[in-house]
Amino acid sequence: MPEKILVVDDEEIIRDSLSFILTNEGFVVDQAENGKVAYEMTLDNYYDLIITDIEMPQMKGTELLEKVSAMTSNVSFIVITAYGSLDTAIKALRSGAQDYILKPIEFDELIIKIHRLFDLKRLLLENQLLRKELQRKYDFSNIVGKSPAMQSIFDMINMVAQTDSTVLITGSSGTGKELVARAIHYNSKRKAKPFIAVNCGAISENLIESELFGHKRGAFTGAISEKEGYMKAADGGTLFLDEISEMPLNLQVKLLRVIQERECTPVGSTASFPINIRFVASTNRNLTEEIAKGKFREDLFYRLNVVELNLPSLKQRRDDIPLLVDHFINKYRAQMSRTVKGISGNALRALMNHEWKGEVRELENAIERSVIFAKNDLIQIADLPESLQNSKDIPLPEKVGSLDEFMKRVEKDYILRALESNNYDKEKAAASLSLGLSTLYRKIKDLEIEI
Repeated sequence: MPEKILVVDDEEIIRDSLSFILTNEGFVVDQAENGKVAYEMTLDNYYDLIITDIEMPQMKGTELLEKVSAMTSNVSFIVITAYGSLDTAIKALRSGAQDYILKPIEFDELIIKIHRLFDLKRLLLENQLLRKELQRKYDFSNIVGKSPAMQSIFDMINMVAQTDSTVLITGSSGTGKELVARAIHYNSKRKAKPFIAVNCGAISENLIESELFGHKRGAFTGAISEKEGYMKAADGGTLFLDEISEMPLNLQVKLLRVIQERECTPVGSTASFPINIRFVASTNRNLTEEIAKGKFREDLFYRLNVVELNLPSLKQRRDDIPLLVDHFINKYRAQMSRTVKGISGNALRALMNHEWKGEVRELENAIERSVIFAKNDLIQIADLPESLQNSKDIPLPEKVGSLDEFMKRVEKDYILRALESNNYDKEKAAASLSLGLSTLYRKIKDLEIEI
């Protein structure tokens, strides 16, 4: 859709000339002979750009700029001024005009300015939409899970996101540590700044120092130019150090100093620069054990472990599996333009009973494969990976019913199994389910579990 421009000038020949040129450029153009008429036209019409003379009878261009800007921030302004009135044009720029053009008007120059202005507006709009999409994508409320274990994680994300405290995210591989790190960033005051993720185990020991801290030209063989490291790139935002336990000991010392002093020194330089970074780290290892083995610095551990978020395994949140399955089916159905609408009871039973050593990542891969091979609207057990097709049977009702009804049945069965395996000792059963004792008593009552 072509942009709409309003040309405002008390000289008819200028209005007509500009309208002719701009119409040939593909724009939709209206005219007004002074600021008063132009302002009345803006009340009933939307304009992307107003090109206005400054000195006009009834209402000057500067007054038109002020009135329209007070009404909306979506309209851009280019003011036309004589060379002797350049000071007035500068004042107009300070009041919100995007550019100015001198009389006599150079039409080629004006067209370049207009195209540049609209290109910038499109980029800004795209940037705003991308930021909104990122925040929507990584909003913690969109992380799938209704289990008590996950609700506790949501509460902690919500609280810690409002601070600048360093966070250590622990849990098995595949539990979603980076997703949680991004949720913390995109729900914090730093969300408009960069989120930089660095996998400490994926970069060779020879390169990781340069990648993190940057280097000066000639710092080492092959350093033919200056390099900006991840620390500099993340300034103002969040630096996520994934698998921090894989960082070499000599770099742990340097990282500790950066966190303490809030300044960074590139490789080959003696001059440091200040940084403003929120640090989030993750690990799938037990760092206390790594410290005992001499593989991780205890002082760095305490600097990183201001707030610990321990992500539960699927074994601890098995009642979230149906929600995760539904989420991944919807995701891959859309990506692959498939007609799969759900999953059969037998197939879901196999997923519920599987020991997910690869956690949520393994479950997602299984659903992606199943969506590819599904032959009808429901994923059948034959569509699952072969390793899942021989799972031990868990009784499921033949008629699943609504998701809420099914979830209640699954939760009831799961609690009963925990009670049975702990000889109906409620304290032990609550601990095995990662529930408080009062919560377990409430669920026994709500789910009408007879003991």
